[in-house]
Amino acid sequence: MAENKKSPLLEIKNLKKYFEINDGLFKTRQLRAVDDVSLEIMQGETLGLVGESGCGKSTLGRTILHLYKPTAGEILYDGKSIGNKKEMDEFRKKATMVFQDPYSSLNPRMTVADIIAEPLTVQGYYTDEAQKKKRVRQLMEMVGLNTEHATRYAHEFSGGQRQRIGIARALAVNPEFIVCDEPVSALDVSIQAQVINQFDILKKKLGLTYLFISHDLLIVRHISDRIAVMYLGKLVEIGDADTVYDEPLHPYTRSLIQAVPIPDPDHKQQDGPVLGGDIPSVTDIPTGCVFRTRCPFADERCEKEMPQLKDCGSGHRVACFKANK
Repeated sequence: MAENKKSPLLEIKNLKKYFEINDGLFKTRQLRAVDDVSLEIMQGETLGLVGESGCGKSTLGRTILHLYKPTAGEILYDGKSIGNKKEMDEFRKKATMVFQDPYSSLNPRMTVADIIAEPLTVQGYYTDEAQKKKRVRQLMEMVGLNTEHATRYAHEFSGGQRQRIGIARALAVNPEFIVCDEPVSALDVSIQAQVINQFDILKKKLGLTYLFISHDLLIVRHISDRIAVMYLGKLVEIGDADTVYDEPLHPYTRSLIQAVPIPDPDHKQQDGPVLGGDIPSVTDIPTGCVFRTRCPFADERCEKEMPQLKDCGSGHRVACFKANK
Protein backbone atom coordinates (compact mmCIF):
# COMPACT_ATOMS: atom_id res chain seq x y z
CA MET A 1 0.00 0.00 0.00
CA ALA A 2 1.06 3.58 -0.60
CA GLU A 3 2.49 5.39 2.38
CA ASN A 4 0.02 7.94 3.76
CA LYS A 5 0.77 11.57 4.43
CA LYS A 6 0.10 12.78 7.95
CA SER A 7 -2.34 15.54 7.04
CA PRO A 8 -6.00 14.54 6.66
CA LEU A 9 -7.55 15.52 3.34
CA LEU A 10 -11.08 15.05 4.66
CA GLU A 11 -12.34 15.36 8.24
CA ILE A 12 -15.84 14.45 9.39
CA LYS A 13 -16.91 15.62 12.83
CA ASN A 14 -20.08 14.28 14.50
CA LEU A 15 -21.86 13.93 11.16
CA LYS A 16 -25.55 13.07 11.26
CA LYS A 17 -28.11 12.44 8.53
CA TYR A 18 -31.67 11.80 9.67
CA PHE A 19 -34.67 11.29 7.39
CA GLU A 20 -38.26 11.99 8.36
CA ILE A 21 -40.61 9.24 7.18
CA ASN A 22 -44.41 9.19 7.28
CA ASP A 23 -45.99 7.02 9.96
CA GLY A 24 -49.69 7.53 9.49
CA LEU A 25 -51.75 10.70 9.48
CA PHE A 26 -49.72 13.73 10.67
CA LYS A 27 -47.12 11.41 12.21
CA THR A 28 -43.47 11.02 11.30
CA ARG A 29 -40.56 8.96 12.55
CA GLN A 30 -36.84 9.60 12.37
CA LEU A 31 -34.65 7.30 10.35
CA ARG A 32 -31.10 7.73 11.67
CA ALA A 33 -29.12 6.69 8.62
CA VAL A 34 -25.86 8.29 9.83
CA ASP A 35 -25.61 8.94 13.54
CA ASP A 36 -22.72 10.94 15.02
CA VAL A 37 -19.92 9.68 12.76
CA SER A 38 -16.41 11.14 13.06
CA LEU A 39 -13.42 10.05 10.97
CA GLU A 40 -10.45 11.28 8.96
CA ILE A 41 -9.29 10.28 5.50
CA MET A 42 -5.63 10.93 4.87
CA GLN A 43 -4.34 12.36 1.62
CA GLY A 44 -3.42 9.61 -0.84
CA GLU A 45 -5.07 6.75 1.06
CA THR A 46 -8.01 4.46 0.39
CA LEU A 47 -10.39 4.11 3.32
CA GLY A 48 -12.66 1.08 2.93
CA LEU A 49 -16.12 1.35 4.50
CA VAL A 50 -17.90 -1.95 5.13
CA GLY A 51 -21.10 -3.19 6.71
CA GLU A 52 -24.35 -4.98 5.93
CA SER A 53 -26.93 -3.53 3.56
CA GLY A 54 -28.89 -0.71 5.18
CA CYS A 55 -26.19 0.24 7.70
CA GLY A 56 -25.76 3.77 6.26
CA LYS A 57 -22.60 3.36 4.15
CA SER A 58 -23.95 4.91 0.95
CA THR A 59 -25.80 7.63 2.87
CA LEU A 60 -22.54 8.59 4.57
CA GLY A 61 -20.78 8.88 1.20
CA ARG A 62 -23.56 10.95 -0.32
CA THR A 63 -23.78 13.20 2.75
CA ILE A 64 -20.04 13.88 2.61
CA LEU A 65 -20.50 15.15 -0.96
CA HIS A 66 -23.66 17.06 0.10
CA LEU A 67 -25.86 15.07 -2.27
CA TYR A 68 -27.83 14.79 0.97
CA LYS A 69 -27.83 17.82 3.22
CA PRO A 70 -26.32 16.90 6.63
CA THR A 71 -28.69 17.05 9.60
CA ALA A 72 -25.79 18.04 11.88
CA GLY A 73 -22.02 17.89 12.08
CA GLU A 74 -19.11 19.38 10.19
CA ILE A 75 -17.21 18.38 7.06
CA LEU A 76 -13.75 19.83 6.49
CA TYR A 77 -11.80 19.43 3.26
CA ASP A 78 -8.10 20.25 3.34
CA GLY A 79 -8.65 21.93 6.70
CA LYS A 80 -11.48 24.19 5.48
CA SER A 81 -15.12 23.84 6.49
CA ILE A 82 -17.64 23.34 3.69
CA GLY A 83 -20.56 25.66 4.29
CA ASN A 84 -21.65 28.33 1.83
CA LYS A 85 -22.34 27.94 -1.89
CA LYS A 86 -18.91 29.20 -2.98
CA GLU A 87 -17.15 26.66 -0.76
CA MET A 88 -19.47 23.92 -2.04
CA ASP A 89 -18.78 24.79 -5.68
CA GLU A 90 -15.03 24.60 -5.07
CA PHE A 91 -15.40 21.33 -3.15
CA ARG A 92 -17.33 19.72 -6.01
CA LYS A 93 -14.44 20.41 -8.37
CA LYS A 94 -12.19 18.40 -6.07
CA ALA A 95 -14.55 15.63 -4.92
CA THR A 96 -16.66 13.37 -7.13
CA MET A 97 -18.46 10.04 -7.01
CA VAL A 98 -18.60 6.71 -8.84
CA PHE A 99 -22.08 5.28 -8.39
CA GLN A 100 -23.08 1.70 -7.65
CA ASP A 101 -25.22 0.82 -10.65
CA PRO A 102 -23.60 1.43 -14.05
CA TYR A 103 -26.94 0.62 -15.70
CA SER A 104 -29.02 3.37 -14.07
CA SER A 105 -26.38 6.03 -13.37
CA LEU A 106 -25.73 6.78 -17.06
CA ASN A 107 -28.23 8.79 -19.14
CA PRO A 108 -29.48 6.49 -21.94
CA ARG A 109 -30.22 9.47 -24.19
CA MET A 110 -26.64 10.78 -24.11
CA THR A 111 -23.63 9.50 -26.01
CA VAL A 112 -20.58 8.34 -24.07
CA ALA A 113 -18.75 11.52 -25.06
CA ASP A 114 -21.58 13.70 -23.73
CA ILE A 115 -21.80 11.71 -20.47
CA ILE A 116 -18.09 12.11 -19.77
CA ALA A 117 -18.09 15.77 -20.85
CA GLU A 118 -21.09 16.73 -18.71
CA PRO A 119 -19.07 17.72 -15.59
CA LEU A 120 -16.76 19.80 -17.81
CA THR A 121 -19.80 21.60 -19.24
CA VAL A 122 -21.44 22.16 -15.83
CA GLN A 123 -18.24 23.48 -14.28
CA GLY A 124 -17.41 25.61 -17.33
CA TYR A 125 -13.96 24.11 -17.89
CA TYR A 126 -13.85 24.50 -21.67
CA THR A 127 -15.34 27.01 -24.09
CA ASP A 128 -13.50 25.41 -27.01
CA GLU A 129 -15.37 22.28 -28.18
CA ALA A 130 -12.23 20.84 -29.77
CA GLN A 131 -10.38 21.03 -26.44
CA LYS A 132 -13.34 19.42 -24.67
CA LYS A 133 -13.41 16.53 -27.17
CA LYS A 134 -9.67 16.09 -26.74
CA ARG A 135 -10.12 15.85 -22.96
CA VAL A 136 -12.92 13.27 -23.37
CA ARG A 137 -10.71 11.11 -25.61
CA GLN A 138 -7.90 11.37 -23.05
CA LEU A 139 -10.25 10.24 -20.27
CA MET A 140 -11.54 7.30 -22.30
CA GLU A 141 -8.00 6.11 -22.97
CA MET A 142 -7.14 6.54 -19.29
CA VAL A 143 -9.86 4.08 -18.20
CA GLY A 144 -9.28 1.60 -21.03
CA LEU A 145 -12.12 2.53 -23.41
CA ASN A 146 -11.86 2.68 -27.19
CA THR A 147 -12.07 6.34 -28.28
CA GLU A 148 -13.77 5.27 -31.52
CA HIS A 149 -16.83 4.37 -29.41
CA ALA A 150 -17.34 7.93 -28.11
CA THR A 151 -20.49 8.43 -30.21
CA ARG A 152 -22.15 5.24 -28.97
CA TYR A 153 -24.80 5.08 -26.25
CA ALA A 154 -24.44 3.46 -22.82
CA HIS A 155 -26.75 0.52 -23.60
CA GLU A 156 -24.30 -0.63 -26.27
CA PHE A 157 -21.64 -1.40 -23.64
CA SER A 158 -21.16 -4.22 -21.15
CA GLY A 159 -21.48 -3.65 -17.39
CA GLY A 160 -17.73 -3.35 -16.89
CA GLN A 161 -17.42 -0.87 -19.75
CA ARG A 162 -20.31 1.17 -18.40
CA GLN A 163 -18.61 1.41 -15.02
CA ARG A 164 -15.44 2.60 -16.79
CA ILE A 165 -17.57 5.34 -18.39
CA GLY A 166 -18.73 6.30 -14.88
CA ILE A 167 -15.11 6.38 -13.68
CA ALA A 168 -14.09 8.56 -16.65
CA ARG A 169 -16.94 10.97 -15.82
CA ALA A 170 -15.79 11.13 -12.19
CA LEU A 171 -12.22 11.93 -13.32
CA ALA A 172 -13.26 14.65 -15.79
CA VAL A 173 -12.65 17.63 -13.48
CA ASN A 174 -9.31 16.33 -12.12
CA PRO A 175 -10.62 15.51 -8.63
CA GLU A 176 -8.47 14.76 -5.60
CA PHE A 177 -11.08 12.73 -3.69
CA ILE A 178 -13.56 10.14 -5.02
CA VAL A 179 -16.36 8.36 -3.19
CA CYS A 180 -16.69 4.88 -4.73
CA ASP A 181 -20.15 3.64 -3.77
CA GLU A 182 -20.18 -0.16 -4.20
CA PRO A 183 -18.64 0.32 -7.68
CA VAL A 184 -18.27 -3.38 -8.52
CA SER A 185 -21.25 -4.98 -6.75
CA ALA A 186 -23.39 -4.95 -9.92
CA LEU A 187 -20.65 -6.54 -12.04
CA ASP A 188 -19.79 -10.15 -12.81
CA VAL A 189 -17.02 -11.56 -10.64
CA SER A 190 -14.76 -11.94 -13.68
CA ILE A 191 -15.06 -8.20 -14.38
CA GLN A 192 -14.74 -7.01 -10.77
CA ALA A 193 -10.99 -7.64 -10.60
CA GLN A 194 -10.40 -5.62 -13.78
CA VAL A 195 -12.30 -2.60 -12.43
CA ILE A 196 -10.63 -2.84 -9.00
CA ASN A 197 -7.20 -2.93 -10.66
CA GLN A 198 -8.23 0.12 -12.72
CA PHE A 199 -9.01 2.01 -9.51
CA ASP A 200 -5.60 1.04 -8.12
CA ILE A 201 -3.75 2.16 -11.26
CA LEU A 202 -5.56 5.51 -11.34
CA LYS A 203 -4.86 6.11 -7.66
CA LYS A 204 -1.11 5.68 -8.16
CA LYS A 205 -1.03 7.60 -11.44
CA LEU A 206 -3.15 10.58 -10.37
CA GLY A 207 -2.51 10.63 -6.60
CA LEU A 208 -6.18 10.10 -5.76
CA THR A 209 -7.81 9.58 -2.36
CA TYR A 210 -10.74 7.15 -2.12
CA LEU A 211 -13.60 6.40 0.22
CA PHE A 212 -14.34 2.88 -1.05
CA ILE A 213 -17.76 1.62 0.07
CA SER A 214 -18.49 -2.10 -0.17
CA HIS A 215 -20.06 -5.04 1.64
CA ASP A 216 -17.33 -7.37 0.29
CA LEU A 217 -14.52 -7.61 2.84
CA LEU A 218 -12.14 -9.40 0.48
CA ILE A 219 -12.33 -6.57 -2.06
CA VAL A 220 -12.03 -3.92 0.65
CA ARG A 221 -8.97 -5.60 2.17
CA HIS A 222 -7.31 -5.80 -1.25
CA ILE A 223 -7.73 -2.13 -2.18
CA SER A 224 -7.77 -0.34 1.21
CA ASP A 225 -5.09 1.15 3.43
CA ARG A 226 -7.53 1.33 6.34
CA ILE A 227 -10.94 -0.20 6.99
CA ALA A 228 -13.91 1.33 8.84
CA VAL A 229 -16.82 -0.88 9.92
CA MET A 230 -20.33 0.55 10.16
CA TYR A 231 -23.46 -0.79 11.86
CA LEU A 232 -26.86 0.96 12.04
CA GLY A 233 -25.44 4.39 11.31
CA LYS A 234 -22.52 4.10 13.76
CA LEU A 235 -18.83 3.43 13.26
CA VAL A 236 -17.90 0.46 15.43
CA GLU A 237 -14.28 -0.18 14.37
CA ILE A 238 -11.57 1.47 12.29
CA GLY A 239 -7.90 0.72 11.73
CA ASP A 240 -5.20 -0.53 9.37
CA ALA A 241 -6.69 -2.92 6.79
CA ASP A 242 -4.56 -5.94 7.71
CA THR A 243 -4.99 -5.33 11.45
CA VAL A 244 -8.78 -5.05 11.27
CA TYR A 245 -9.01 -8.16 9.09
CA ASP A 246 -6.48 -10.31 10.99
CA GLU A 247 -7.13 -9.03 14.52
CA PRO A 248 -10.72 -7.72 14.69
CA LEU A 249 -11.79 -6.42 18.08
CA HIS A 250 -15.52 -5.79 17.68
CA PRO A 251 -17.82 -8.86 17.69
CA TYR A 252 -19.64 -7.49 14.63
CA THR A 253 -16.39 -7.20 12.66
CA ARG A 254 -15.43 -10.71 13.70
CA SER A 255 -18.78 -12.07 12.54
CA LEU A 256 -18.43 -10.33 9.15
CA ILE A 257 -14.97 -11.83 8.64
CA GLN A 258 -16.19 -15.22 9.82
CA ALA A 259 -18.84 -15.14 7.08
CA VAL A 260 -16.33 -14.50 4.27
CA PRO A 261 -16.13 -17.66 2.12
CA ILE A 262 -12.61 -19.05 1.60
CA PRO A 263 -12.14 -20.78 -1.80
CA ASP A 264 -10.20 -23.69 -0.30
CA PRO A 265 -11.83 -27.10 0.35
CA ASP A 266 -9.26 -27.87 3.05
CA HIS A 267 -9.86 -24.61 4.92
CA LYS A 268 -11.64 -24.95 8.24
CA GLN A 269 -13.67 -22.00 9.45
CA GLN A 270 -12.43 -20.67 12.78
CA ASP A 271 -14.77 -20.37 15.71
CA GLY A 272 -16.28 -16.93 16.07
CA PRO A 273 -19.20 -15.11 17.69
CA VAL A 274 -22.60 -16.32 16.57
CA LEU A 275 -25.02 -13.49 15.92
CA GLY A 276 -28.57 -13.85 17.14
CA GLY A 277 -31.71 -12.26 15.77
CA ASP A 278 -32.24 -9.98 12.81
CA ILE A 279 -30.95 -6.48 12.15
CA PRO A 280 -33.19 -4.05 14.07
CA SER A 281 -35.33 -1.58 12.15
CA VAL A 282 -33.54 1.67 11.36
CA THR A 283 -36.57 3.51 12.74
CA ASP A 284 -36.40 1.63 16.03
CA ILE A 285 -32.70 1.60 16.99
CA PRO A 286 -31.91 -0.16 20.30
CA THR A 287 -30.97 1.92 23.34
CA GLY A 288 -27.34 1.89 24.43
CA CYS A 289 -25.06 -0.03 22.10
CA VAL A 290 -26.75 -0.39 18.70
CA PHE A 291 -25.29 -3.91 18.34
CA ARG A 292 -26.37 -5.27 21.74
CA THR A 293 -29.51 -7.09 20.48
CA ARG A 294 -27.34 -9.40 18.35
CA CYS A 295 -24.21 -9.53 20.48
CA PRO A 296 -23.51 -12.71 22.51
CA PHE A 297 -21.49 -10.67 25.05
CA ALA A 298 -23.97 -7.84 25.80
CA ASP A 299 -24.72 -6.96 29.42
CA GLU A 300 -26.59 -4.29 31.38
CA ARG A 301 -24.04 -1.58 30.61
CA CYS A 302 -24.43 -2.22 26.88
CA GLU A 303 -28.19 -1.71 27.28
CA LYS A 304 -27.77 1.72 28.85
CA GLU A 305 -24.71 3.25 27.19
CA MET A 306 -23.35 3.51 23.65
CA PRO A 307 -19.59 2.86 23.70
CA GLN A 308 -17.40 5.48 22.01
CA LEU A 309 -14.51 4.69 19.71
CA LYS A 310 -11.37 4.21 21.80
CA ASP A 311 -7.80 3.74 20.62
CA CYS A 312 -6.43 0.28 21.29
CA GLY A 313 -3.00 1.09 19.84
CA SER A 314 -1.55 2.01 16.44
CA GLY A 315 -4.69 3.89 15.46
CA HIS A 316 -6.89 0.79 15.81
CA ARG A 317 -10.11 2.10 17.38
CA VAL A 318 -13.18 0.17 18.48
CA ALA A 319 -16.55 1.01 20.04
CA CYS A 320 -17.00 -1.89 22.45
CA PHE A 321 -16.79 -2.13 26.24
CA LYS A 322 -15.33 -5.63 26.06
CA ALA A 323 -12.87 -5.17 23.22
CA ASN A 324 -9.84 -6.14 25.31
CA LYS A 325 -11.55 -8.85 27.36
